[in-house]
Amino acid sequence: MPGSLEPLDLEVHIPYHFRCPISLELMRDPVTVCTGQTYDRPSIESWVTAGNTTCPVTRATLTDFTLIPNHTLRRLIQDWCVANRAFGVERIPTPKQPADPALVRSLLNQTSSESAPTHLRLSSLRRLRQLARDSDKNRSLISSHNVRQILLPIIFSGADELKHESLALLVLFPLAESDCAALASDSDKVSYLSRLLSHSSLEVRVNSAALIEIVVAGTHSPELRAQVSDVDEIYDGVVDLLRSPISYPRALKIGIKALFALCLVKQTRHKAVAAGAPAVLVDRLADFEKCDAERALATVELLCRIPTGCAAFASHALTVPMLVKIILKISDRATEYAAGALLSLCSESERCQREAVTAGVLTQLLLLVQSDCTERAKRKAQMLLKLLRDSWPQDCIGNSDDFACSQVVVVPF
Repeated sequence: MPGSLEPLDLEVHIPYHFRCPISLELMRDPVTVCTGQTYDRPSIESWVTAGNTTCPVTRATLTDFTLIPNHTLRRLIQDWCVANRAFGVERIPTPKQPADPALVRSLLNQTSSESAPTHLRLSSLRRLRQLARDSDKNRSLISSHNVRQILLPIIFSGADELKHESLALLVLFPLAESDCAALASDSDKVSYLSRLLSHSSLEVRVNSAALIEIVVAGTHSPELRAQVSDVDEIYDGVVDLLRSPISYPRALKIGIKALFALCLVKQTRHKAVAAGAPAVLVDRLADFEKCDAERALATVELLCRIPTGCAAFASHALTVPMLVKIILKISDRATEYAAGALLSLCSESERCQREAVTAGVLTQLLLLVQSDCTERAKRKAQMLLKLLRDSWPQDCIGNSDDFACSQVVVVPF
């Protein structure tokens, strides 16, 4: 059912034959199985993937698992959606059909053929990227044909256009740990990716950062992760992505994912500070979506654990007010990271303590310790309350005797 359709609030009745027999929701991509019954594609695919071999309605054995699109019913559903637009029903989009395995094999063969003209290889790569973007099923199909082994050699050799198109396709797939380790241990390939971070094309820069993030996050060896993150140009390029215009949200998403992965390597966090990460994180925090805001706050907390990072954040006039403002607004994880960052800042600076109290942190922290957030967040809040006790306004002290700050136990984190 479209997200905007609220059955309890709208006086609209969905025709019975427009509902999927499995999910009982409005079908968006109706397909017919060999028994003649029609289901929504995601529902029947999940049914079959779970190991079921019978038709959910008739209980007859499915002798053929081919799913035939029911175009007539889909058009009727679309017409019904349009007719009920006044009730807030959105027209379902025309679904894109799954990729043909034979087409995928042909495109991959064309891509890997060094004797094929460059323009044909580029065309195949672009078609594969379009198919991969269409659905998870298409990505799974393409991945099953050893796409990584085909693309990796092209990325680091050959014409620039082929390299860039291959990179754009590769980052749509996860890499095996062995592939990540092989890339991380090859300094020439890491240097090449770092140079791409200063490319004139924003898309190339974003895709390079995406592959760097995949490699760093997918490498189990701390030594190899440190080897990648020790390259100065990588931090400069990744931080620069976070300065991209909000009109290109993918740059912000990939940028913060890559920066967070790099900052997990403790011994190179100072490079993020030197690249200007603290100021950029504070300035762009409001532009991140929820999941990315969590990563941004986690990165802030990580950088606050080193002296140069703590000093850089403390020197930004908006850091403490911003952390106080959002400490309870995003998610439990974000609350924990914001509390941890504030604890680090206030532990090192009396000025930050005064700024936090002025911004209203006491009320926020008292609400936090009584909330359902994580125990780590509560411990950090209690430690921060104890730290700030001397900075509390006099009228607050008299009303807070029931809060047992004296019972706070400092726990290392």
